[in-house]
Amino acid sequence: MVKLIYLMKKIMAKYSEKVQEKVEETMHEMKEGKLKSGRSGKKVTNPKQAIAIGLSEARKEGAKVPKKNREIRRKRRDASRLYPMPVNTSIISISTIASSIEHGLGSSSLK
Repeated sequence: MVKLIYLMKKIMAKYSEKVQEKVEETMHEMKEGKLKSGRSGKKVTNPKQAIAIGLSEARKEGAKVPKKNREIRRKRRDASRLYPMPVNTSIISISTIASSIEHGLGSSSLK
């Protein structure tokens, strides 16, 4: 059991004390009903949103926080654009073959 806890701590994302305090503070504000969202100014009721706000505020203060998922996705997307997968144009679908056989067309129509 102790090994499992130790392993989980190593695997889980690690946040600094400053970040943990900021998230704890925002969660407390949410529970009191004082936490408002950025643009609309509506009251935040979702705990996940409160955590996201806490992490964002900690980032602005200069704390070391892991990157957002969208930043990671953007990097992957850009990399896939640089190195696109080759498209094999010689593949013919089964439906194309079946329809050409039904209509009595020769093999020249498959090209």
